[in-house]
Amino acid sequence: QVQLVESGGGLVQAGGSLRLSCTASGAIFSINVMGWYRQAPGNQRELVATISRGGSTNYADSVKGRFTISRTNAKNTVYLQMNSLKPEDTAVYYCHANLFSRGSGDYWGQGTQVTVSS
Repeated sequence: QVQLVESGGGLVQAGGSLRLSCTASGAIFSINVMGWYRQAPGNQRELVATISRGGSTNYADSVKGRFTISRTNAKNTVYLQMNSLKPEDTAVYYCHANLFSRGSGDYWGQGTQVTVSS
C-alpha cells in the first residue's frame, strides 16, 4: 500500500520559519503531482502549494512570497519551506500526492500541526 508521512510541524513565533517534509512510500511507479493543503478549525481544507514532477509550482495567493515548495523525485519527497509565518497560517497541514501505483489515484498523509503564536 502507498503511504505518505509528514514531518516538521511544530510551534513557532510569528515571523519565524518551519520546513515540512513528506515522503511517499510503497509500490509507486511514478508521481504526477505532490502538494500541501491545510485546514484550520472551522475552515475548509485549502490548497497551499503544489509541484509537478517537472518542477512546475502553484501557490495560494496568501502564501506567495513566503512559502516555497520543492521536490526530490528520487526520494519521492516534497518539502514546504515556510518563512515569515503568521498566526493565520496555524492549521493542520496535509501532504497530498497524485500517483501511479498498480492504478492511479490520490493519497493523503495524516497531517502535521503547525501553530504560529503571536
